[in-house]
Amino acid sequence: MNISEKLQTRCVIVGGGPAGMMAGYLLARAGVQVAVLEKHADFNRDFRGDTIHPSTLELMHELGLLDEFLKQPHQEVRELRGVVNGQVVPIADFTRLPTRCKFIAFMPQCDFLNFLSGHAKRFPTFQLHMETEVVDLLIENGRVIGVRAKTARGELEARSDLVIGADGRHSIVQARAGLERREFGVPIDVLWMRISKKRGDPEQSFGFFQHGKLLVLLDRGDYWQCGFVIPKGGFDEIKARGLPEFQNDIVSFAGFLRDRVAELDDWSKIKLLTVQINRLRVWCRDGLLCIGDSAHAMSPAGGVGINLAIQDAVATANLLGEKLRNGPVSVDDLRKVQARREWPTRLIQGMQVFIHHWIVTGRASREKLDAVLLSGRSRDRVGPCWARPPPHRSRNLDNAAAAPRESAAPSVRPRGRFGPACCCPIC
Repeated sequence: MNISEKLQTRCVIVGGGPAGMMAGYLLARAGVQVAVLEKHADFNRDFRGDTIHPSTLELMHELGLLDEFLKQPHQEVRELRGVVNGQVVPIADFTRLPTRCKFIAFMPQCDFLNFLSGHAKRFPTFQLHMETEVVDLLIENGRVIGVRAKTARGELEARSDLVIGADGRHSIVQARAGLERREFGVPIDVLWMRISKKRGDPEQSFGFFQHGKLLVLLDRGDYWQCGFVIPKGGFDEIKARGLPEFQNDIVSFAGFLRDRVAELDDWSKIKLLTVQINRLRVWCRDGLLCIGDSAHAMSPAGGVGINLAIQDAVATANLLGEKLRNGPVSVDDLRKVQARREWPTRLIQGMQVFIHHWIVTGRASREKLDAVLLSGRSRDRVGPCWARPPPHRSRNLDNAAAAPRESAAPSVRPRGRFGPACCCPIC
């Protein structure tokens, strides 16, 4: 391969999504030379995850970014509700959480990433390379020492002490590293689409459950983002039935959409998300670490993907930042990231598998489902476990409080509640 450009840095991060951009920001904040390589020209994508849970908003506060962050376009949801066989059911109430933000924020992922990258660029140790598609790893004597990439200007060879794979569920880093992945069968896929919103529409609802079927509506201000759950591999059969039948299916869940469901007049307006749940058995090898969807692909259930990815990034920076600033990190150092993050990942994936197999697909009896979702106990919940911060206050082992908020010198650990641990609300 002819190399037209070379780059030498302490850490190369492949992928500019939530995991990669947060890791880049935090490592640069800790004074680590870091380069984020993103294959696209911008962050705009249709139907990317945009659910920001209270635990992530708490992290933004601890980083001193929350006030400015909440000035970005977003919607705030303080209660998640469902409609189960025609009856409105409260699912989660965030107003009693012990956090500054007692709500979930829905923010377009492109706005989130533009915000984060903008702040990361203030650090002299941070680089962001757009339109830079990693195609292979550089390996010497069994150790990953960098990546090869295609750019708009030619080819790039980027060498580093550590490569972080944050390039999503179709990770080229994961594949080239030869890391073994464990797949968990998911019996559903999701069709995403947009339908206009009108004055007088119902308030934000989490979903419509009807005899084992599910339609999710997310309020996007001037339109509804709709997620229609279908059996795995069933999209071709739905298309064969025709658009009018599909439109009738939507109306059967949400009758108030009857006067505008015809906006779905072409299958190109309906996007298929092939749902996956998987994780790597081992997240690292010498010189390389995978985080986010590259290490563990999540389903859309609960909207937890962004938040787990960010928690991976925080753990990575907390555990590796100081050592990486001064030189290479060992495989034992990299294994500590998996050791910290694997348990919450396993727990939430287990919950998602349960939801898919027993609730969304209707395999649980209708009586049992009604008993769970219609029980008054749902009122006693203060939100899903992944949305809540830990009940204790960790010891803060660094001196970040004495340093400027975005100084390149202090430890990466945010001040306050989460201290030396990651911001995971479970681990």
